[in-house]
Amino acid sequence: MVRNHINKMLDELPEKELSPIFWAVREIYDRFQFQIRFQEKGVVVSEMESRSQALIEQWDRSFTAQISEEVKSAIHYEQYKWHIFSFEIQECLQGNAAREAFDHIPKDDVYVMYQNKPNVQLYKNAQHILAEDFDTEQDIYIFDQSFKWTYIHTHEDMCGPYFYQAGNKRTGRDGEEG
Repeated sequence: MVRNHINKMLDELPEKELSPIFWAVREIYDRFQFQIRFQEKGVVVSEMESRSQALIEQWDRSFTAQISEEVKSAIHYEQYKWHIFSFEIQECLQGNAAREAFDHIPKDDVYVMYQNKPNVQLYKNAQHILAEDFDTEQDIYIFDQSFKWTYIHTHEDMCGPYFYQAGNKRTGRDGEEG
Protein backbone atom coordinates (compact mmCIF):
# COMPACT_ATOMS: atom_id res chain seq x y z
CA MET A 1 0.00 0.00 0.00
CA VAL A 2 2.71 2.50 0.99
CA ARG A 3 4.76 1.45 -2.03
CA ASN A 4 1.85 2.35 -4.33
CA HIS A 5 1.55 5.81 -2.79
CA ILE A 6 5.28 6.38 -3.09
CA ASN A 7 5.33 5.21 -6.70
CA LYS A 8 2.40 7.49 -7.56
CA MET A 9 4.17 10.51 -6.06
CA LEU A 10 7.41 9.62 -7.83
CA ASP A 11 5.61 9.29 -11.15
CA GLU A 12 4.28 12.83 -10.78
CA LEU A 13 7.63 14.43 -9.95
CA PRO A 14 9.85 15.82 -12.70
CA GLU A 15 13.13 13.97 -13.27
CA LYS A 16 15.22 16.81 -11.82
CA GLU A 17 13.49 16.39 -8.42
CA LEU A 18 14.32 12.68 -8.14
CA SER A 19 18.04 12.87 -7.30
CA PRO A 20 17.64 13.87 -3.62
CA ILE A 21 14.92 11.26 -3.24
CA PHE A 22 17.23 8.63 -4.69
CA TRP A 23 19.99 9.46 -2.20
CA ALA A 24 17.58 9.47 0.76
CA VAL A 25 16.18 6.09 -0.25
CA ARG A 26 19.70 4.79 -0.90
CA GLU A 27 20.72 5.70 2.65
CA ILE A 28 17.70 3.86 4.08
CA TYR A 29 18.39 0.88 1.82
CA ASP A 30 22.08 0.73 2.81
CA ARG A 31 21.16 0.87 6.53
CA PHE A 32 18.65 -1.95 5.99
CA GLN A 33 21.25 -4.08 4.18
CA PHE A 34 23.75 -3.37 6.97
CA GLN A 35 21.28 -4.69 9.56
CA ILE A 36 20.36 -7.74 7.47
CA ARG A 37 24.04 -8.65 7.02
CA PHE A 38 24.44 -9.00 10.79
CA GLN A 39 21.14 -10.78 11.33
CA GLU A 40 22.22 -13.38 8.77
CA LYS A 41 25.43 -13.92 10.75
CA GLY A 42 23.48 -14.42 13.97
CA VAL A 43 24.69 -11.17 15.52
CA VAL A 44 22.37 -9.64 18.11
CA VAL A 45 22.63 -5.86 18.37
CA SER A 46 21.57 -3.99 21.48
CA GLU A 47 21.83 -0.36 22.54
CA MET A 48 24.01 0.46 25.53
CA GLU A 49 22.17 3.71 26.24
CA SER A 50 22.81 3.96 29.98
CA ARG A 51 26.48 2.94 29.63
CA SER A 52 27.36 4.68 26.35
CA GLN A 53 29.10 7.73 27.79
CA ALA A 54 31.17 5.60 30.16
CA LEU A 55 32.17 3.28 27.30
CA ILE A 56 33.21 6.21 25.10
CA GLU A 57 35.29 7.63 27.95
CA GLN A 58 36.86 4.21 28.56
CA TRP A 59 37.77 3.99 24.85
CA ASP A 60 39.51 7.36 25.20
CA ARG A 61 41.41 6.28 28.32
CA SER A 62 42.35 2.90 26.91
CA PHE A 63 43.62 3.96 23.52
CA THR A 64 44.95 7.49 24.12
CA ALA A 65 46.23 7.50 27.72
CA GLN A 66 49.78 8.36 26.67
CA ILE A 67 48.74 11.18 24.31
CA SER A 68 48.78 14.66 25.81
CA GLU A 69 45.85 17.04 25.64
CA GLU A 70 48.04 19.43 23.66
CA VAL A 71 48.68 16.83 20.97
CA LYS A 72 45.00 15.87 20.90
CA SER A 73 44.10 19.52 20.40
CA ALA A 74 46.69 19.95 17.65
CA ILE A 75 45.34 16.99 15.65
CA HIS A 76 41.66 17.85 16.27
CA TYR A 77 41.08 14.63 18.19
CA GLU A 78 37.61 15.68 19.31
CA GLN A 79 36.59 16.09 15.66
CA TYR A 80 37.82 12.60 14.73
CA LYS A 81 39.31 10.26 17.30
CA TRP A 82 40.98 8.33 14.49
CA HIS A 83 43.32 11.28 13.90
CA ILE A 84 45.61 9.65 16.47
CA PHE A 85 46.26 7.05 13.77
CA SER A 86 46.11 9.17 10.61
CA PHE A 87 48.60 11.65 12.13
CA GLU A 88 50.67 8.63 13.20
CA ILE A 89 50.63 9.67 16.85
CA GLN A 90 49.62 6.13 17.84
CA GLU A 91 51.23 3.18 16.08
CA CYS A 92 48.78 0.86 14.38
CA LEU A 93 48.14 -1.37 11.41
CA GLN A 94 46.63 0.32 8.39
CA GLY A 95 44.91 -0.67 5.17
CA ASN A 96 44.81 -4.36 4.30
CA ALA A 97 46.93 -5.30 7.32
CA ALA A 98 44.32 -3.69 9.59
CA ARG A 99 41.50 -5.50 7.81
CA GLU A 100 43.27 -8.86 8.14
CA ALA A 101 44.06 -8.29 11.82
CA PHE A 102 40.41 -7.49 12.53
CA ASP A 103 39.18 -10.48 10.54
CA HIS A 104 41.45 -12.86 12.47
CA ILE A 105 41.20 -11.58 16.02
CA PRO A 106 38.84 -13.61 18.22
CA LYS A 107 35.66 -11.68 18.92
CA ASP A 108 32.51 -12.93 20.57
CA ASP A 109 30.96 -9.69 21.78
CA VAL A 110 32.15 -6.27 20.61
CA TYR A 111 31.17 -2.67 21.14
CA VAL A 112 30.43 -0.43 18.18
CA MET A 113 30.34 3.36 18.25
CA TYR A 114 30.25 6.12 15.69
CA GLN A 115 32.06 9.43 15.80
CA ASN A 116 29.81 12.20 17.14
CA LYS A 117 26.95 9.87 18.03
CA PRO A 118 26.12 9.41 21.70
CA ASN A 119 25.10 5.75 21.75
CA VAL A 120 27.29 2.67 21.79
CA GLN A 121 25.94 -0.67 20.62
CA LEU A 122 26.83 -4.16 21.78
CA TYR A 123 27.14 -6.78 19.04
CA LYS A 124 26.71 -10.20 20.66
CA ASN A 125 27.70 -13.43 18.90
CA ALA A 126 30.02 -11.40 16.65
CA GLN A 127 32.63 -14.07 15.93
CA HIS A 128 31.80 -14.11 12.21
CA ILE A 129 31.89 -10.37 11.52
CA LEU A 130 34.56 -9.19 9.08
CA ALA A 131 36.08 -5.87 8.13
CA GLU A 132 34.12 -5.88 4.86
CA ASP A 133 30.89 -5.84 6.86
CA PHE A 134 31.70 -2.24 7.82
CA ASP A 135 32.84 -0.96 4.40
CA THR A 136 29.67 1.10 3.95
CA GLU A 137 30.01 2.73 7.37
CA GLN A 138 31.75 5.99 8.13
CA ASP A 139 33.76 6.86 11.22
CA ILE A 140 32.86 3.64 13.00
CA TYR A 141 34.86 2.26 15.91
CA ILE A 142 34.67 -1.43 16.84
CA PHE A 143 36.39 -2.63 20.01
CA ASP A 144 36.46 -5.58 22.34
CA GLN A 145 34.90 -5.56 25.78
CA SER A 146 38.34 -5.58 27.43
CA PHE A 147 39.49 -2.51 25.48
CA LYS A 148 42.56 -4.38 24.22
CA TRP A 149 41.99 -3.63 20.52
CA THR A 150 40.04 -1.34 18.24
CA TYR A 151 39.23 -1.31 14.53
CA ILE A 152 38.22 1.91 12.82
CA HIS A 153 36.72 2.49 9.39
CA THR A 154 36.79 6.18 8.46
CA HIS A 155 34.88 8.27 5.95
CA GLU A 156 38.12 8.94 4.05
CA ASP A 157 39.22 6.49 1.36
CA MET A 158 42.82 7.58 1.92
CA CYS A 159 42.72 7.12 5.72
CA GLY A 160 42.48 3.70 7.26
CA PRO A 161 41.07 1.44 8.08
CA TYR A 162 43.07 1.24 11.28
CA PHE A 163 43.63 -1.58 13.75
CA TYR A 164 45.29 -0.99 17.09
CA GLN A 165 46.04 -3.63 19.67
CA ALA A 166 47.69 -3.00 23.02
CA GLY A 167 51.34 -3.95 22.63
CA ASN A 168 51.21 -3.78 18.81
CA LYS A 169 54.55 -2.39 17.58
CA ARG A 170 53.80 -2.36 13.87
CA THR A 171 52.68 0.68 11.96
CA GLY A 172 52.36 1.97 8.45
CA ARG A 173 50.19 1.27 5.46
CA ASP A 174 49.64 -2.44 4.96
CA GLY A 175 51.72 -3.30 8.01
CA GLU A 176 55.22 -2.12 7.13
CA GLU A 177 57.41 -1.91 10.20
CA GLY A 178 57.46 1.58 11.72
